[in-house]
Amino acid sequence: MSHNLVIVESPAKAKTIEKYLGKDYEVLASYGHVRDLVPKEGAVDPDLDFAMKYEIIEKNQRHVQSIASAAKRATAIYLATDPDREGEAISWHIREILKEKNLLGNKPVHRVVFHEITKRAITEAMQNPKCCRKS
Repeated sequence: MSHNLVIVESPAKAKTIEKYLGKDYEVLASYGHVRDLVPKEGAVDPDLDFAMKYEIIEKNQRHVQSIASAAKRATAIYLATDPDREGEAISWHIREILKEKNLLGNKPVHRVVFHEITKRAITEAMQNPKCCRKS
C-alpha cells in the first residue's frame, strides 16, 4: 500500500485536504516558515559563493520533526504550500531539510498547486503536479 505525504502550510487546510484525499495520504502542516538564516554574523559566507546558513525556527521544530518522520514512511512527497513566494520558499526549505536528513532517497517529490480548497480542485491538482523530481 502506498503512503503519500502531502505538506501544506496550515493545520486547518491539512485536516480538510486529508478528508478529500483518503487513506493513502497523510497531510501535515508546516505551520508557516520552517527555517531562517542564523541570527548571527556569518549567516552568509561570501568566501563560499555566498552560501547561506539556516536553522530551524524553534517554535516549528516539532512540526519539522513530524514531517521528517512521515517522510521516512512515505513513498512520494507532495509539496502543496501556497502558490506565492512564501509558499515556494517554505516548500524549498522543507525539501532541503529532507534532503539534508537523507530522507528523500528515490522518492518522487511533487509540487502541487491549488487555488481553492474544494474536493475538485485538490483532486485535479494532485493528478497534475506542477513538477516531479527525483531527489
